Amino acid sequence: MFLGTHTPRLDDKGRLFLPAKFRDRLASGIVVTRGHEKSLVIYPTEAFESLANRVLAMPSTNRRARAYARLLLSGASDQIPDKQGRVSIPAHLREYAGLDRDVTITGAGDHLEVWDSAAWNAFIDTYEDDFSNQEDEVIPGLI
Repeated sequence: MFLGTHTPRLDDKGRLFLPAKFRDRLASGIVVTRGHEKSLVIYPTEAFESLANRVLAMPSTNRRARAYARLLLSGASDQIPDKQGRVSIPAHLREYAGLDRDVTITGAGDHLEVWDSAAWNAFIDTYEDDFSNQEDEVIPGLI
């Protein structure tokens, strides 16, 4: 499971150092693509293939399903991290997520999210109070 928050930097060539604690799990291959709220997602290859298969099983007659599949798959870049744990973030994905230098990587269970650090901090500012002051049950059985 991917957990925690990490703040590496992109180098001048658009490469990202994966957090050391995740490198072994990602060494055999990753897929990086568009995420939600203008973030990127990094999946281990096997997990992405499982997600892609679920997406491709959605009815192609559904306009939203087609759009989701197009955006997810057309932005995807499959890679093998180098020996230093770096992966290249393609220019179109850096532009999509507004990545320049300072990035935040967050663990999101079965994948990682990559955010522009300012965008991540804005997200936290927007949702922290709602998270802390939950009055209604968001997930059944979870207090």
